[in-house]
Amino acid sequence: MSFLEITQDIISHPLFTELQTVQHHGGENSLYLHSVATAKCAYQLARKFHMREDRVRAVTRAALLHDFFGYNWQSERHRRYTKHYSGWKRVTHMHAFIHGAHAAHRANRIFGLDDRQKAAITSHMFPLAPMPRNSEGWVLTLADKLVASKEVGETVGWHMRRMYQKVLPKA
Repeated sequence: MSFLEITQDIISHPLFTELQTVQHHGGENSLYLHSVATAKCAYQLARKFHMREDRVRAVTRAALLHDFFGYNWQSERHRRYTKHYSGWKRVTHMHAFIHGAHAAHRANRIFGLDDRQKAAITSHMFPLAPMPRNSEGWVLTLADKLVASKEVGETVGWHMRRMYQKVLPKA
């Protein structure tokens, strides 16, 4: 199956297309673009690792939905939620620690996931989340780290260029 055959129903879903308006990893990147890039990376990795076709499909769809958590983690409402906790419990209730479980729950409710997909999404933030328990989880974790590193690097470059344009005189 091609990437598009595996993902088309999700990519065209109205709730998923809403992710185009959510900024992610700074710069000009959206949560939609991040999710699609992560899914493409996971698809390519799964092919390189010669995973079975059902596993390629599972990890590609899980990767597409890994950040489908459905809340604004930078909102005042989310800040109030984390303020209910203190100490280490407050840390473990921060977005980086909890959004995988929220994404898995929401994606399962809307798209119906198998247990391997739910586990992969829940663990994709390892080591801030539980250790992946299956090959889909490890491939998704790797794909997300690769894509996020590229995006953050591009964002840093974008900010540095803007800073230098302000500081350096024009020649």
